[in-house]
Amino acid sequence: MVLESSPEAVSSQSLDLRRACPKSSRIYPSPGDSILLTKEPVKYGELIVLGYNGSLPNGDKGRRRSRLALFKRPKANGVKPDVIHHISTPLVSKALSNKGQHSISYTLSRSHSVIVEYTHDSETDMFQIGRSTESMIDFVVTDTTPGANSAVDGQSAQSTISRFACRVICERNPPYTARIFAAGFDASRNIFLGERAAKWRTPDGLMDGLTTNGVLVMHPNGGFSEDSTPGVWREISVCGNVYALRDSRSAQQRGKLVESESNVLQDGSLIDLCGATLLWRTSEGLLRTPTLQQLEALRQEINAARPQCPVGFSTLAFPSLAQRGVVEKKQPWVYVNCGHVHGFHNWGFRKEKGGLERECPMCRRSGPYVPLWLGCEAGLYLDAGRPTHAFCPCGHVCSAKTVQYWAQIPLPHGTHAFHAACPFCGTWLTGQQGFVRLIFQGPLD
Repeated sequence: MVLESSPEAVSSQSLDLRRACPKSSRIYPSPGDSILLTKEPVKYGELIVLGYNGSLPNGDKGRRRSRLALFKRPKANGVKPDVIHHISTPLVSKALSNKGQHSISYTLSRSHSVIVEYTHDSETDMFQIGRSTESMIDFVVTDTTPGANSAVDGQSAQSTISRFACRVICERNPPYTARIFAAGFDASRNIFLGERAAKWRTPDGLMDGLTTNGVLVMHPNGGFSEDSTPGVWREISVCGNVYALRDSRSAQQRGKLVESESNVLQDGSLIDLCGATLLWRTSEGLLRTPTLQQLEALRQEINAARPQCPVGFSTLAFPSLAQRGVVEKKQPWVYVNCGHVHGFHNWGFRKEKGGLERECPMCRRSGPYVPLWLGCEAGLYLDAGRPTHAFCPCGHVCSAKTVQYWAQIPLPHGTHAFHAACPFCGTWLTGQQGFVRLIFQGPLD
């Protein structure tokens, strides 16, 4: 039972929250520890930011990168709930919030706050994700601009990503279960939910809440494989409970508790931070993905077949995986509405379309005409199939299973919109399917 404090006194009681809280609501620690360098370090998994195709525009540097591997730390930095304090004034709240103690503060009113203190957990590692570049953030994530393959400055006031967005808690012992929680601890080791934040008492007398723009998670059905299908987007609370989505991203009223689902990350789980979407790949799942060497072999196989432009009769060749952004002379181009692959040419503009569309000389269908690029981020592939399809309208090429899967997934955008997008560049997909099968012209000799 939770005892209320008198208006002029501070009452605190030690609750056995390890018994009162479900295992899924274990809490998290502080970052900054270096990765354990051993011959075979334990790798929990990897987080991949959608929209960057393998690396940030200015290169991956330190904690700001397009993907981050989470390894077992030299020393556990996990924390778990320990003591609840009911306090009568904000001044007392500040007194209890010291930098040596992890805590979550829930402000219920100007005269009433609840502070949950956390103690060290030797069985878990915590990794924090957010826009802040402070040392307690392990993975610095900034807003992804759809189709631009670039990020807004992490310090921009326009960013919708929280400075301390979320945390991932990994069990240090097999099977190394990873769990996602909304919000991360700041420099004072505190998570603060103000009066306007959505928060509530749980049936067992504990506290829980949601962050301003929320942390959404989608677990795929059937894992992340050729037979996968998209799951349902849910919202994760500060204590790791699962809720249906709010009416809008920052609405005050929480969604309905989904007791049948958990915050345990699966291979292929998507985490949306309202400005960037991350893909979680387990170590086992990554073993099934194609390697860069395999992707390079597929590229060379296509080029070895010497595909030709059906009009100019020039031989086409996909550029190397390292070549991004600069169109090469022999690069294949495609009419995205029909899939016919050509070399670059300057004819076929449709004036009535403002010069933005062209007419395919093979089938007379008009539409965007774009260069083709091989998808370089291997972690986004569902299989190692031949690159036979391209996303529309961006022209990123990968396997049939991969385009079919990603074209089904509505990725969150803004406060309540969802759009399917190319996972390699973030461009919103167009057309009936969102992708097209490529039609190559073989060599004439």
